[in-house]
Amino acid sequence: MPNIFIIHGAYGNPGENWFPWLKCELERLGCRVFVPKFPTPANQSLQNWLKIFKGYEQYLNENSIIIGHSLGVAFLLNILEMQNKPIKAAFFVSGFIDLLENPDFDNINKSFIKPNFDWSKIRQNCKKFYVYHSDNDPYVPLEKA
Repeated sequence: MPNIFIIHGAYGNPGENWFPWLKCELERLGCRVFVPKFPTPANQSLQNWLKIFKGYEQYLNENSIIIGHSLGVAFLLNILEMQNKPIKAAFFVSGFIDLLENPDFDNINKSFIKPNFDWSKIRQNCKKFYVYHSDNDPYVPLEKA
């Protein structure tokens, strides 16, 4: 069974949204599920999140699935760009790769956003991507998805 990572976004935590439900359902299927808690909004930076994720990297392999919500998507794109081994699949929910023009988010999200992600490296490290976004997201407008 795959190792699955669920990554929350800015102002988020592992106990919110659909994360606990999904974790339970996936564990019921026999998956090992990791839902790390990252600092947000205080001390939120790509470097601080990478420090925490370092403790989980050993479980990231060719059979792993990553699930990112909101800022978790940009974080996982950074992870995929840094990896030297492919994973199985990525599911991105309400993600964005540019600033949102909302100072409450942009100030703490800016270290995760790159002007040019290395898309070929990212694609090399994950063959299957699934992207989900609504047309009425109150935080991430569809044009930023």
